[in-house]
Amino acid sequence: MQTAMTTRIEHDLLGDLAVPAEAWYGIQTQRALDNFAITGVPISHFPAFIRALAMVKKAAALANRDLGALAEVKADAIVAACDDIIAGELHDQFVVDLIQGGAGTSTNMNANEVIANLALAKLGHARGEYHHLHPNDDVNRSQSTNDAYPTAVCLAVQFSAEPLERAILRLKSSLEAKGRAFADIVKMGRTQLQDAVPMTLGQEFEAFAVNLGEDVDRLHEVCQLLCEVNLGGTAIGTGINTHPRYQALAVNYLAEVSGKPIVSASNLVEASSDMGAFVLFSGILKRFAVKLGKMCNDLRLLSSGPRTGLGEIRLPPRQPGSSIMPGKVNPVIPEAVNQTAYQVIASDLAVTLAAEAGQLQLNAMEPMIVYNLLNAMKMLEAACTMLDERCIQGIEANVDQCARHVDNSIGIITALVPHIGYANATRIASQALHTGTTVRELVLGEELLDETTLDRLLSPQAMLSPAAVTS
Repeated sequence: MQTAMTTRIEHDLLGDLAVPAEAWYGIQTQRALDNFAITGVPISHFPAFIRALAMVKKAAALANRDLGALAEVKADAIVAACDDIIAGELHDQFVVDLIQGGAGTSTNMNANEVIANLALAKLGHARGEYHHLHPNDDVNRSQSTNDAYPTAVCLAVQFSAEPLERAILRLKSSLEAKGRAFADIVKMGRTQLQDAVPMTLGQEFEAFAVNLGEDVDRLHEVCQLLCEVNLGGTAIGTGINTHPRYQALAVNYLAEVSGKPIVSASNLVEASSDMGAFVLFSGILKRFAVKLGKMCNDLRLLSSGPRTGLGEIRLPPRQPGSSIMPGKVNPVIPEAVNQTAYQVIASDLAVTLAAEAGQLQLNAMEPMIVYNLLNAMKMLEAACTMLDERCIQGIEANVDQCARHVDNSIGIITALVPHIGYANATRIASQALHTGTTVRELVLGEELLDETTLDRLLSPQAMLSPAAVTS
């Protein structure tokens, strides 16, 4: 027999509503739960965002306490509640969907209500007894969703960027290790899927490492823009309902609480509506996703086969590849990363459209920006870790196949152009292509170069780096 859930009744401007008795959230959170069931992803899916919200509320409480705008006993209870949440407590009570109407009001009120009820408990009162300590009057004092929410987003994005950066650096390190391991394995480089000139497999993996590692610096640079916040601007940036000294105090406390070099934006009205830093950050994520996807395309091509493809590397087998074809093993890890990249690229378009949709003094579409930025970083972090641990570290070189491709390639003729001329080289290449004879055999057969010179010119040392040409 199912027992009825016990509830408590709370009241707001729309009237009374039942809230689960054991919930730490309140009526406005309950209304958001009833209204917004879009993604099925609650804000608790992103702990960094919850920590950031609690930090903003703590900084505000400390500033209000110092200014006499909040009784010390209330401020202390709010600060203690925020500290618990920053430490990871009650994250499961942050339940509203990331996508919501109201420019983030539901998220802000979810935080206000949880903090208020936790503070009430610390003061010895029951949940919902807001006449002792109120979500709006006390926890949200001197704030609006329109400054507290975007400020928390700026922090959350920075916090979430840190594990992504670490995952990228681990992936870069593994690629560099493969570059060193494959340093002496000569293979053919290719342009437009056609034979080009020789290189080493090590050079190919070193290039992957450099290419991906560049974006760690780009993420750092854009995070500096996210240190400028509009906290203290309240509704539209004018600072209505705040003490003249509140803004500077709150921002200083937030820098101390968060450990980030947080500063006030130079113009709070502009900062309250501008989404430019988020657009730029999203662009960096897209740029990295494009690079990551391209590398995975290369890995799939280089490992194609095993008998009828390029087959220059072997990816570690992770699962059977077909329900009908015995023995088939697919490059499932790079394929999954490719799909992650496509999703992040699509997320960037969503962020762009949402940023452009802002009107006058506020952007009501910011929740979608938050969802896409945090989700993109979470996906990229997981994809980098998976690619590193489940693929890159286990890659092996097919040395014999690399050598066969070099020996059979027409592309090595490029190394002989300065010595036999472009016209001769073109003719030799055409003959090799149509007869199946190797470049080496044709050059020796026509006595264009002696064997010693040819061996020197076609040696890896000569073909893999610049060399002086003498007449």
